[in-house]
Amino acid sequence: MYRFLLLAFLAPFQSLGQNYTSYFTGSTTDVVPTPLGGVCLMGGAAEDDNAMRWFLRRANGGDVLVLRATGSNGYNNYLYASLGVPVNSVETIVCNNAAASTDPYVLRKIQQAEAIWFAGGNQQTYVSYWRNSPVASAVNQAIRQRRVVVGGTSAGMAIQGKYYFSALNGSVTSAAALANPYNSLVTVDSAAFIGNGRLTDVLTDTHFDNPDRKGRLAVFLARTYADYRVYARAIACDESTAVCVDANGVATVFGGFPARDDNAYFVQANCALAAPAPENCTPGNPLTWNLGGQALKVYRIKGNASGSNTFNLNTWQAGTGGAWLDWSVANGVFAEQPGPALSCAPLAASKSGEKSAVSLYPNPTTGRAVLAGSGKGAAITRLGLHDVLGQEAALNYDPSATGELVLHLENLAAGVYYLTGYEGDTPFRRIVVVLGQL
Repeated sequence: MYRFLLLAFLAPFQSLGQNYTSYFTGSTTDVVPTPLGGVCLMGGAAEDDNAMRWFLRRANGGDVLVLRATGSNGYNNYLYASLGVPVNSVETIVCNNAAASTDPYVLRKIQQAEAIWFAGGNQQTYVSYWRNSPVASAVNQAIRQRRVVVGGTSAGMAIQGKYYFSALNGSVTSAAALANPYNSLVTVDSAAFIGNGRLTDVLTDTHFDNPDRKGRLAVFLARTYADYRVYARAIACDESTAVCVDANGVATVFGGFPARDDNAYFVQANCALAAPAPENCTPGNPLTWNLGGQALKVYRIKGNASGSNTFNLNTWQAGTGGAWLDWSVANGVFAEQPGPALSCAPLAASKSGEKSAVSLYPNPTTGRAVLAGSGKGAAITRLGLHDVLGQEAALNYDPSATGELVLHLENLAAGVYYLTGYEGDTPFRRIVVVLGQL
């Protein structure tokens, strides 16, 4: 009798609507635990069970929502019953068209979720359906105000960064992208979409088992600099590999190593170089971003079941269990070789295209800090401060100052923050601020 009732309880409830299809498993009574925040990025193919357990634990016993544009209820019983992590419910909502992004039911379910997962599919569809929509606004509000954990696999991972390959004109191979970074298929976008604070300057890519993906990722980063004057970073995953980032900015890599060669890649422009910008990223010409074979620094980590190998996204230089590589592109030809560890001040966007003279001291600070070189010469017109989850923090300073700005952070909790300089509404300079001794 008990077994029959349990199976009946776990059977998904299907609700059909014109704009969406809902599959529901679990308790229909909404619970409101405090989620633990974080981001889980999965490279595609089969989900890694240990990464998905990490994701579910961050929901803290709450409700899990899966958003997708194709497929059905494949996640429901897997997340609700197969992984051994108790949650209140799992609901999959399949958006059949863009109109679903305004449906009150869909928006209410986002508002009630403690965990939101974006399934694989086609990021072109996701961008077309959800960008600049109430769905995106509701998801971002959930991240900022309630610290929900979010994540996704394949296309669901590809949309998680501030910068992303939208695929609005279709996919692109490395050969096509390297031969012409402005090929119409290279659609690197910066329009606001998913606002993960930890991924503010990050571009994500997936299915890195295919070595062809590396060259095009170098092109995406080159285009981000050429178009937006931002030295974006990148996180890329092999299939069945996941990067799970907690609220403290520590990225844990899960996968099947040593049985499988599962890797995650943390990619950035080489801040040890005086002029790290691409030598040639222009329409109609092959990309050259060589700089002596050291243009891009990459920390490659093997993902294992315990998640013992990590990378610190606060500094983008400290990791465990990985190896440093150098990536470069000469006249459209991609190269990879072992390289020395990276040790320098992280790059930020700069109006001149080179390192900015803006600096913060002392950093770490116990509450009072000075931002030097922040006057009109640096083109900064205002400042913003956010915590690691993207929530805005109070920032006390005199905006009329034209030389050194004194920042008063005494009323903030110890932790890591992001100080962003803006020219009008355009962010172009970002500094990691450590408050207190972490």
